[in-house]
Amino acid sequence: MRRILHCDMNAFYASVEMILQPELRGRAMAVVGSQKDRHGIILAKSELAKQAGVKTGEAIWEAQQKCPKLLLVSPHYEAYIYYSRKAKEIYRDYSPRVESYGLDEAWLDLSGSEKLFGRAEDVADQLRARLKSELQLSISVGVSFNKVFAKFGSDYKKPDATTVIDEANYKKIIWPRPASELLGVGPATKRKLARLGIFTIGELAMADPLLLQDKFGKPGLRLHRWANGYDNSQVRIWGEKIPVKTIGNGVTCRHDLSTEREVKTVLMKLSREVAYRLYEGKYKARSLQIYIKDRDLLTREHQAPLDYPSAASAYLYHSAYKLFQERYDWAKPVRALGLRALDLQPYELPIQEHFFADWRSLAKLEKLESCQFQISEKYGRNSLFPARFLEDDIGAENPPLLIQPPGLPIEEAISS
Repeated sequence: MRRILHCDMNAFYASVEMILQPELRGRAMAVVGSQKDRHGIILAKSELAKQAGVKTGEAIWEAQQKCPKLLLVSPHYEAYIYYSRKAKEIYRDYSPRVESYGLDEAWLDLSGSEKLFGRAEDVADQLRARLKSELQLSISVGVSFNKVFAKFGSDYKKPDATTVIDEANYKKIIWPRPASELLGVGPATKRKLARLGIFTIGELAMADPLLLQDKFGKPGLRLHRWANGYDNSQVRIWGEKIPVKTIGNGVTCRHDLSTEREVKTVLMKLSREVAYRLYEGKYKARSLQIYIKDRDLLTREHQAPLDYPSAASAYLYHSAYKLFQERYDWAKPVRALGLRALDLQPYELPIQEHFFADWRSLAKLEKLESCQFQISEKYGRNSLFPARFLEDDIGAENPPLLIQPPGLPIEEAISS
């Protein structure tokens, strides 16, 4: 029988800040994004702030209305990465199969190890005790027979708790809960399920799978299986390379974009960053997706195939801007932009050339940019860049790419 643990560090960013600044203990405090860069949301909050109604992901001004004495603390990402690594070193004492799910969460596979460490729920209690004594951090742990229900278990009781969900009790514990509490069901999917009269995980489990497939495609069948406890996905071995499916970058701008020139500048910078990461991974993109958030926080995504597989930033930029022109009507100024390379293929994979396509020019462009990136690797990312970037005061600074604010959804299983 499989025994899977999901460990979730409680109020991770806020807990680390209280280690760095002990005077914050016993205070209602929150770690917040940069207001200057308009990332002014709650990234994590202390238990006292939570009791006052402060929620992860809400605007700072909303949180301050609920808790007028809320202390605001800027994030220290290097410290979060350090403590995340230390926690996972402890997890690896019990299993080689440790799979990260953001900085503050991880799955462990303890199947077949009872003779070494005892029951899985006992190991969960040991982990809670070790993180508390060795790192001054508390965790909640879900114990179950698959990854999805283990994740549910770690969210079920907080803070500092162990929850066991097995074949005998999962219907009683999980099925009455809202559908949005199941892994993979984000806000858009929740709305679509509600339109079908599905509000709980139990109703999702009992729904007609053909109806879910018709409305959501294959992801609908996956959610139906998960709600019924059918999840055979493996916990990855620590260090196992995860296949790269997409490469992207996005930015919330310092002020709303209201002109074509401003949009061009931001898309050019995003294309440059995506091209550099394609160069690092030795990939080319066959499709492109743009993400647009307007002044009223309405978001939309558009994608289109590229005429030619490429990793050249200039080609990505022109393709992205063409897609923006075709799909965005400028009803409202733009607050945030994102760019993602899709349908990746190995850089050296042979390409069927079109008779009338100017492949030679595109190859020259890619070779030139590859030389530029080699210089950047040797002398630093800011050693060589387009002169136009000197005049840009639009883009905002983003945290490191591996950072995901704890408590915020990483990705929906079903696209909106």
